[in-house]
Amino acid sequence: MQESKQWWAGRKRPVFFWAALLLAALPLPRHVVGAMLLPTAPLQIAGIAIQVELANTPESRQRGLMYRTSLPPDQGMLFVFDTAEVQCFWMKNTPLPLSIAFIDSQGIITSIADMQPLSEDPHCSSVPVRRALEMEQGWFARYGIAAGQTIEGLPP
Repeated sequence: MQESKQWWAGRKRPVFFWAALLLAALPLPRHVVGAMLLPTAPLQIAGIAIQVELANTPESRQRGLMYRTSLPPDQGMLFVFDTAEVQCFWMKNTPLPLSIAFIDSQGIITSIADMQPLSEDPHCSSVPVRRALEMEQGWFARYGIAAGQTIEGLPP
């Protein structure tokens, strides 16, 4: 009886195999890994350009910015919901202090709240919203952005 060989025996491994193995072994910062997995979009608020990761699936909205310890300057995460509803956020497993802007269907900021790291305290919109934007804590205040201002370039 002939001994069976495994399917890869005698074959050279493709280059992409080794590249994937190398990338998996690199110690990439969590914000880089997260950015590689989510689509991004440019937005503008009061003439200030920002880049956001889009959390537009149930899984990406649930994970959000958990476990991240930093965000690049003028970058954040935009949560996109299918329908306008009152939305609540908390900071469980999120060591990065964040500010959140709740955004209605017309792209107008309805309220902004600061959220403390690793807290399970809920932060809810005061009215039904279709989107929420998380930025580094203090970002909105630093640029004088407040409720009533419009965000341009929002995805549908």
